Amino acid sequence: MNSREIVQKMLDSADIKINGERPWDIQVHNEKLYDRILSKGTLGIGESYMDGWWDCEALDEMIYRVLRFSDRSFLSKNLTNLLLYLKSQFFNLQTKSEAKKVTNYHYDISDDLYMSFLDPYSQYTCAYFKDTTDLNKAQENKMDLICRKIQLKSTDRVLDLGCGWGGLAKWMAEKHGCRVIGINLAKGQVEYVQKHISNPLVEIINMDYRDVGNVLKGKFDKVVSIGMMEHVGYKNYRKMLKIVRKYLKEDGIFLLHTIGGNNSVKSGNAWLNKYIFPNGMLPSVNQISRSCEGLFVLEDWHNFGAYYDLTLMAWYKNFDKSWPKLKDRYSERFYRMFRYYLLLCAGSFRAREMELWQIVLSPKGVLGGYTAVR
Repeated sequence: MNSREIVQKMLDSADIKINGERPWDIQVHNEKLYDRILSKGTLGIGESYMDGWWDCEALDEMIYRVLRFSDRSFLSKNLTNLLLYLKSQFFNLQTKSEAKKVTNYHYDISDDLYMSFLDPYSQYTCAYFKDTTDLNKAQENKMDLICRKIQLKSTDRVLDLGCGWGGLAKWMAEKHGCRVIGINLAKGQVEYVQKHISNPLVEIINMDYRDVGNVLKGKFDKVVSIGMMEHVGYKNYRKMLKIVRKYLKEDGIFLLHTIGGNNSVKSGNAWLNKYIFPNGMLPSVNQISRSCEGLFVLEDWHNFGAYYDLTLMAWYKNFDKSWPKLKDRYSERFYRMFRYYLLLCAGSFRAREMELWQIVLSPKGVLGGYTAVR
């Protein structure tokens, strides 16, 4: 079979037609697309979309169908994926110096860009769409859920690892009156927090999680990590958890909120790695549980990954609506990149290729048992 026939076979199994009339059918503008897909896999698919070689009205639905119903194993059999795997196998791609790449490349692009599609608390992690279809309410639900899961009290001192734009820290201080120290490697995000959050109970510090012991004193009643572990890397999971254990009080609670993968892998999606999250990697159940062994008691493991599909679609709707106000600062290729990113991820969560976990851990086990919260 030639390259077009191989790609067509994959699409046929997902009921997707080339130049078809349905929203999830793809429109091909450059016949070199098929060779590019075979030679570069997922990187070639994403880059060719950015270059305008193909289009799809319902890109999220197309991605969902491919991931859910087709055999796309050939997409990983190329030099690009092999090199990415070998780099992650032989090198620690999430050292202190390497970790700064994702903050510089993705999180510190522009506050205005992210504020155009996020909720008022600037939550750039999965919302909790329980009993609501509204993004803002769903993000409040998520923050409330976290606080209830860690049994937050006004007397608590909380450490927020990878605090983003400080929305959760602000919520905790406002709603519960506790003191929150957030750490974040993204300098731009920290500067944003310092300009927009004036609550004296909230302190945000620009630092790497590995430097906690060098900067902060004393232990914490509660620790949360919301959407940071995806950037830690499998070679550093246990190191991160040892740090949490060291600075969490014996009767404290740790909540880990992370995107997860269904299989233990040592490298991520080649396109996402190059354009969105350099050196990103999704932990698996096995990788997390092994890293926790001997450090924590597992109290609860909650999967609501299906809600990330809803979150990403809401973000995309807001982003697309805001684009006319942003396009003078960004190129059309950037728009296609960001559209592809949001809808690729939405389709992936819809297909259950990726999960979202909230994991509750305690150093020695909650006396009398932990009651799961939903």
